[in-house]
Amino acid sequence: MNQVSTHIEFSGRLVFVGFGSIGQGVLPLILRHIGVNKDKITIVTSDARGQAEAQAYGINFVIQPINPDNYQRVLKPLVGRGDFLLNLSVEVSSLALIRLCAEQGALYLDTCIEPWKGGYSDPSLTPSQRSNYALRESALALRQELKNSPTAVITHGANPGLVSYLVKQAMLNVASDTGVSVTVPTTREQWAALASQLGIKVIHIAERDTQVSETPKRVDEFVNTWSIDGFVGEGCQPAELGWGTHEKSLPAEGRQHDFGCGSAIYMMRPGAGTRVRTWTPKAGHFHGFLITHGEAVSLADYLSVREQGKVTYRPTVHYAYHPCDDAVMSVHELAGRNWHQQSQQRLLMSEIVDGSDELGVLLAGHRKGAYWFGSRLSCAEARKLAPYNNATSIQVCVSVLAGMIWAIENPQRGIVEPEEMDFQRGLQICQPYLGVVQGEYTDWTPLKDRGRLFPEEVDMTDPWQFKNILV
Repeated sequence: MNQVSTHIEFSGRLVFVGFGSIGQGVLPLILRHIGVNKDKITIVTSDARGQAEAQAYGINFVIQPINPDNYQRVLKPLVGRGDFLLNLSVEVSSLALIRLCAEQGALYLDTCIEPWKGGYSDPSLTPSQRSNYALRESALALRQELKNSPTAVITHGANPGLVSYLVKQAMLNVASDTGVSVTVPTTREQWAALASQLGIKVIHIAERDTQVSETPKRVDEFVNTWSIDGFVGEGCQPAELGWGTHEKSLPAEGRQHDFGCGSAIYMMRPGAGTRVRTWTPKAGHFHGFLITHGEAVSLADYLSVREQGKVTYRPTVHYAYHPCDDAVMSVHELAGRNWHQQSQQRLLMSEIVDGSDELGVLLAGHRKGAYWFGSRLSCAEARKLAPYNNATSIQVCVSVLAGMIWAIENPQRGIVEPEEMDFQRGLQICQPYLGVVQGEYTDWTPLKDRGRLFPEEVDMTDPWQFKNILV
């Protein structure tokens, strides 16, 4: 097995908040690559899922749902100076836990910015206020307040997280292949200038999951290869995307935010009810769900060129996700139930019999057309690499590991987004767990083979406008 060469010592306590599929999958990686005493690890979670896996490693397991009334009482005795809080929960406020860690002097990492329970569907909030854009703006405001606090890494899983590293490496690959001489940028402004120089118009986080089980989805059941609560939560949020300067007009249901950095728009429909066209090397072109993700907002902001306070360049950035086929059927049923979740859940792990997850970034609009760079990993390979994982979960888990190692190595950086971290260090840690990591050029555009059966109204002057990508 090709393992990460890095091993780092950590003398503090480690507290998990939440222990679903990602918590269970990352625990063996942490024990393999971070020297932490098992007696100093505590798992605090809402139910008994994962208890057997934790007990197999001799880890303290506490069933205690976290809510606004008890989080300080439960967590303060467990987290102090030099400790680490790993937040892998759903419906537990990321901002509340970040503030607690800052007060206690502890490190922090999460995979997305979560509100308290009900925050995704609170009818008193506008769609704009329920967006990941709004959650990020709240986190950035907190960053100004907690400038000199211990490192708190936000939105650092596979995506958001790992994909921001892939974007930077993909940009360097495209630069090399198009004859653009460049040294590796070291600032946000330099990365944005490179993206503009290359002519990148759109960035898709393009993912196709083909993992299958012998047991098909049943009626009134949601099936997925990673957190079902997490997927349903983000799928019911408004569809969101970073909004590029090459775009000519908003989509019919598109809306702009009236606050913040202005890097993204949202749509007046849920992400799991919105489809877009995209491409990966193995799957070819397909329709994916426009699920809201933090990287669509943060990457678009990070790669914006500003001159005298005005944005002169920004790419359109969005997630385009085709989950496993049983999850697609689950989403169709969920939509038919007017977005009320099914009564039964089934997480596919040991029962997967075949399939892989192809996760990467598609950079398009440059001189060579479009370039996909990412990971293709089969479930069989994932099982050999680490226990309690499938092809989807391990891509998330190894990125969590990389973020934790970076935080331990950089302990006093305040609130940090993936784009601001060392992408080369992150890829060094992640790559041995990602299967085949490759880049491939394609002549595919959203206009390819369109109008074959029915005439369509498309803008031929620029195939990469969002109106051509939206299904």
